[in-house]
Amino acid sequence: MHFSIPDTQEQYADGSGGSPTYTVYNIYINGNYHCCLRYKQLHALHEQLRRRCTDAALPPFPPKRLLPLSNSQLETRRAALEHYLQIIGQDARIARLSYLQQFLQRAQLETALAECTVSREDEQQQLQVEVYSGSAAGSEGGGVQLLVNCHVQQNASALLQCVCRMLQLPVELMQYFCLYLMRKVGSGDGPSSSPDDPPAVLLLRRLMDFESPFITRLHAQPCQLLLRTCYWNARWDAKLLSNSVALNLLYHQTLADVAREWVICTPEMRRQLCSLQMQARPLQYLELVRQLPSYGCLQFGAAQVDYPEVDTTALVTIGNRELSLRTARGTKIYETKFRVTRMRCWRVSAMHNTYESRDQPTQLQLSFEYLMSKQTLRWITITSQQAMLMSVSLQAMVDELLHIDSSISGGSDDEHEASTSRGASESTISTPSSVSSSSCTSTSGISTTTATATTTPPVKFLAQRCKQQHKLTTARTFAAVFFRNDENAASVRNEAFEGIGDDDL
Repeated sequence: MHFSIPDTQEQYADGSGGSPTYTVYNIYINGNYHCCLRYKQLHALHEQLRRRCTDAALPPFPPKRLLPLSNSQLETRRAALEHYLQIIGQDARIARLSYLQQFLQRAQLETALAECTVSREDEQQQLQVEVYSGSAAGSEGGGVQLLVNCHVQQNASALLQCVCRMLQLPVELMQYFCLYLMRKVGSGDGPSSSPDDPPAVLLLRRLMDFESPFITRLHAQPCQLLLRTCYWNARWDAKLLSNSVALNLLYHQTLADVAREWVICTPEMRRQLCSLQMQARPLQYLELVRQLPSYGCLQFGAAQVDYPEVDTTALVTIGNRELSLRTARGTKIYETKFRVTRMRCWRVSAMHNTYESRDQPTQLQLSFEYLMSKQTLRWITITSQQAMLMSVSLQAMVDELLHIDSSISGGSDDEHEASTSRGASESTISTPSSVSSSSCTSTSGISTTTATATTTPPVKFLAQRCKQQHKLTTARTFAAVFFRNDENAASVRNEAFEGIGDDDL
C-alpha cells in the first residue's frame, strides 16, 4: 500500500463554524483519497499494531504534544505521520494484517458518513459488474452486466464472492479473479481502429480489501466494475480450463483482449483464431493464443515517458515478466521491453494538486531503476493516471516469481497461494526487480530499438505549503508535492533482481 497525506483539514465538533476544535489528516492510499483521520486515531492504530506485530519492527510514532501546534509544527507532524504510514505500508507482514485492513475500511466508511457521501451504515444498492461472458452481444467477446446487491460495508473480497456465486464459479477458483475499476473511453485506438471496434478499456485500479467498492466507486465516477483474472503466469490457466464457468470467463476475456489488440496477432494468426471462434472451440483457441508473447498482458493508456527521449508518448504494456513501451516514429511502431527481473527498484510518486478536487486523480509517476548493461543503471519515469496499477502489477509479477522459486526449491510448484496474486500485490511503493539490458524484440511486425545507457537521479519528496481549502476545510491546508532528484526517497529493493550474465552481452 502506498500512503500519502498531502494536506490537513480543521473541523468543528458542533458544526457551528466557530473556532476549530481539531485537525484531521487527509489519507490517500494508492494515489486516491481514502479517508480523514485524527492524530489520536492514528496513534490508537499504532498501539494496536504494536500489540499485534511482535515479529515486525514498527517505526517510531510522532510524539504527542501538550500545547496546540503552530503551523510549522503541524506541517512537521503531517510529514512524520505520512512517513510512518509509508513505512508500514511497505511491510507486507503489516499491510496484510486483517486488523489494519478493517481499520482502513472502517475509516473510509466513517469519513463517507461524515461527508454525506453515503447516508447510513446499512445502505445497500445494486452495483453493475461487467463480466466477460458468451451471453454478451457481439462476436468479439464483449462484457455482460451483472447486477449485484452491494452493502456499503462490504469489502472487495465480499463483493467478489457475491459475483462468483451469481456465476456459479467454484469458491476454490475465486482466488484467480479480482475486481477492477475501469472506464470505457470510446472506440479502439489501435492502428486499424474503426467505429465498429470495441471501446477502449482504461483500467483505473484494482479493488483491495481495505476499501468498500461501493464508496470507492462513488469517488471514481464515471466508472464501472470489471471482473478479470488476477495472475500473471499463464500456467495458472490450467486451473481454470477444467471448469466450464472458469473456462467461459477466460475464453471470452481473451476474445475481448484480442479484439482490443491487447493481444497482438499477425493477420494469419488472426484468421486462425477467427476460424476457431466461429467453430466454438474455446480450448483450441486458448491453446493457440497462449503462444503469442502478448497473451495475458495488461495494456495501459497512453503515457508520457522519458525514454528513449524526454516527453515521449508511449503505450505501456505489462505482462510476461516485462514492461514494454510502444512508441510511434513516423509510420513505424517501436517496442522496447524491460524485464522485471532487471529492475533494481521502483517507486510511485504522487503530485497532489490541492487546487483541484481531492476526488480527482492526482498526477502519478512510476519510476524504476533499470540495469541497462553491466555497471550501468538508468532511472526511467512513466507519468500516467494508471501508475499505481502499473506498480501493483509489477509487484504481483515479482511475488509470483518468488513464489515459483520457493515452490521449486521446496519440491512443489502446484499450489497457488491467494496471497501471491492478491495481498502481496497491494504494496505499491517502489518494488525493485532485476534489470537487464533494455531488450527490444520484434513482436508481430513491430520494429525494435536499442537502449542507450545514461543515468538520471532518483526522486525527491518536498513539502510545500498551499492555501487552497477543500470543501470541509476552513483554514490552511498543506500539500505534499513530490519532486525528482532525492537520494533519500524511499524505495523497496526487488528480491527477484538478477544481474547481467555473459549470455546477456
